[in-house]
Amino acid sequence: MTQNIKISVGDIELQGELKDTECAQEIQKILPMESDIQTWGYEFYFSIGLEMDLDDTARQEVDVGTIGYWPSGRALAIFFGPTPASTGKNPIAAGDVNIVGYLEEAERLKEVKDVDKIKIEAV
Repeated sequence: MTQNIKISVGDIELQGELKDTECAQEIQKILPMESDIQTWGYEFYFSIGLEMDLDDTARQEVDVGTIGYWPSGRALAIFFGPTPASTGKNPIAAGDVNIVGYLEEAERLKEVKDVDKIKIEAV
């Protein structure tokens, strides 16, 4: 079953959902979470301390709005535009990520690109 979430960055709150995958379910178990964020192009990423392997959803090229889990960094990544690895408008992750969810209106995160904290909670 999917889980609706709310992501807060600066003064922006966005709605999204976590998928019904094993990796996403493990992430649901550690909600709510608040973290410092790193920025890589139009990607926010942050360690969540969860150790999971790549699964059958894993890929490197993703859509804007994708929420991915990056096993190499034990991190969650939120893609809201091109990254330094992109050659077009689609985000390209630094490595394969498990697709764990989707964020509506993700492009709005460009407005708060310099904010350094993120909060994710179930709704």
